[in-house]
Amino acid sequence: MSGLSRGRRRLLAALGAGAAAVWLARPSARGAPHDAYFRQLQAALRQAGIAAPTLVLDRERLRANIRRVTGHLAGKMALRVVVKSLPCPALLAEAAALAGTRRQMLFSLPQLEAMTKGERDILLGKPLPAAAALAFYRQFSDADFRPERQLQWLADTPERLAQYRELARGQNLHMRLNFEIDVGLHRGGIADIATLRRMLDMVVEEPRLRWAGLMGYDAHVAKIPDLPGLRSQALRHARETYAAFAAAVRAHPAGQAAEPCFNAAGSPTYRLYPGDGPENEVAVGSAMVKPSDFDLPALDDLLPACFIATPVLKALPRFELPYGVERLGELAGGWDANARRGYFIYGGNWQADPASPSGLASSGLYGHSSNQQLLVGSGMQVLAVDDTVFFRPRQSEAVLQQFGDIAVYEGGRIVDSWPVLPATG
Repeated sequence: MSGLSRGRRRLLAALGAGAAAVWLARPSARGAPHDAYFRQLQAALRQAGIAAPTLVLDRERLRANIRRVTGHLAGKMALRVVVKSLPCPALLAEAAALAGTRRQMLFSLPQLEAMTKGERDILLGKPLPAAAALAFYRQFSDADFRPERQLQWLADTPERLAQYRELARGQNLHMRLNFEIDVGLHRGGIADIATLRRMLDMVVEEPRLRWAGLMGYDAHVAKIPDLPGLRSQALRHARETYAAFAAAVRAHPAGQAAEPCFNAAGSPTYRLYPGDGPENEVAVGSAMVKPSDFDLPALDDLLPACFIATPVLKALPRFELPYGVERLGELAGGWDANARRGYFIYGGNWQADPASPSGLASSGLYGHSSNQQLLVGSGMQVLAVDDTVFFRPRQSEAVLQQFGDIAVYEGGRIVDSWPVLPATG
């Protein structure tokens, strides 16, 4: 009997020690009020009378980022600005002026209709259906823009090239074609030299078509698991594949363009191209405003330049779940000090994460809302009704178009309002 009692005592002691260890391991309170940067940004929004969800662009940071991007390239490769990542005419103009480039990459028919004007040099970043190309030509009327020399349609297969050929014949058009090649992403594009030559033959046989270059996108290089040697191997494969396609096209009669466009890379990978291969331009957009998906070692010297700002509508003394499950909310707050206060904001459920004040998070228990999202925190944020919460977008494409005009922040004030392009796929 005594032995059993000792066993029970040991078990109880072990359980007590385990419970104490679990309790001590519970999350500690974290968070802080806005730092000086976000306090000033909040004050600027209040001074401007902005009290709804708004996309704010820090113009000084934007300019610094563009200068750094062009400094990275150091004239070794040309820069093509990606319109879907900076979907705002004034923002695109700012980037083009500071970077000294006329080159743009577009991804949709509405973008094409909006941007084909003046002296721009345009490359499609994805192959559009021939019906979309026909719609463009039917409405196009800008006499200052010459599609036959300023626009490159993207062809990814012999079948799509044949569709463009029939369009050119039927509408009596002259079309420039850039060929998408697969350098390892496997999202489509020409996968072998034999197909490339077949498509080049089709161009030679049709006087209305002209080959203009190659486009090889390598987003996988930055996104595959960071295992030893895996990313460097993927980059080497991408560049060797590109070089093989470039050599094959240069050896073909159709590939004798005086200045072919050999487009490569994107914001995550543009710094991996030193200009010593056939690639002669890179496409960059998101890096200039640096949403959080671009927090990468190669972009460490760039600063976040865009934020979503939204007011606090309700600041609750404690986080409460709805009637019937209130007890669960109390337990959550007792366990995690960072779930003790609740804040309902204007809007929410964006592709973005709370950035300031620090220590805020969405409630997994309460769920998401696009009307009044609940954020929880420790209370160390010292938030009150009408204070501003800042989110950092995960990406710039699409997100920058969700809030109407962009509020431009410079010198401690909101100095301008920039309309955005219509949201498109």
